Amino acid sequence: MRIGKLTNEQLREIVLQKLPPAEDLLLKPTVGEDCAAIRFGDTACVISTDPITGATENAGALAVHVSANDVASSGAQPRWMLATMLVPPDKTAKDVEAVADELIETAREMGIGIIGGHTEVTDAVSRIVISTTVIGRTEIRNLISSGGAREGDALIMTKTAGLEGTYIIASERKNALAGVLSADEFNEAKALSDQISVALEGVIAAQAGATAMHDVTEGGVFGAVHELCEASGIGCEVDVQSIPVLEMTRKIAAHFGIDPYRLIGSGSMLIAAKDADGMLAALKEAGIQAAKIAVMGGTRVMMRDAEGLREIAPPRADELFSI
Repeated sequence: MRIGKLTNEQLREIVLQKLPPAEDLLLKPTVGEDCAAIRFGDTACVISTDPITGATENAGALAVHVSANDVASSGAQPRWMLATMLVPPDKTAKDVEAVADELIETAREMGIGIIGGHTEVTDAVSRIVISTTVIGRTEIRNLISSGGAREGDALIMTKTAGLEGTYIIASERKNALAGVLSADEFNEAKALSDQISVALEGVIAAQAGATAMHDVTEGGVFGAVHELCEASGIGCEVDVQSIPVLEMTRKIAAHFGIDPYRLIGSGSMLIAAKDADGMLAALKEAGIQAAKIAVMGGTRVMMRDAEGLREIAPPRADELFSI
């Protein structure tokens, strides 16, 4: 099988269609929906789990953000976390401690309490693999899904495409990029780790009337657009030229021959909203870069670029895994 997430078709056939119904479930498992939400009276308990497999540097911090971002995308405040760490035998106690320190410090900065987990040395992995489960809560009336976008909604994207991928590649392929990026660009790429969280835009967008939210992870912007459309049962038309892309991301993409719009992009959020101007103003007031990139409508996921109007292919293996 290919490296990366299962295709949407495989996920539906192998896993999702076999799941029995569960009681008090507000958000059910489906393509494009990254969280479960369980009813507790008037409160929704929102839960998401994710692994870190494509990065080694700063992996502990990234592990906190990837699951916390999913919870924030549902309009909930991330509050608690469990973490599992699988460690290959060639690693030392110092290696484990360094990752644990990153987990603990990042969680502390985000106001997330680590309430348990599991740590194990095993030859089943060749590098440290971290999986986190983050739990949040919100009032049910404020719960937002990936599947709430409707005809005529604007689709807004925060920050820039391939944000996490740019950080990972610049950190772990320095020698290969020595003649591609300047010293200043390497420093700028390293600083991108401070932008991986979408907790703030999740709160702001929920308050500003978001109809749907979905954070950009594996598969990049195009993958996230596809997932949000599938969850919402509606198409859209993306204006590719309106998608913000850092110049250093373009340089990295050109050097390795990859598509920046399909590069892992944690730190960026897709937000569907009826009032695009109001949403953009709310995000700008909070200091969050954002741009309107599409309009929801129709039945197909389309993009318009210099070559004209054409369909966006379904998500495939993230470009990070090809490097």
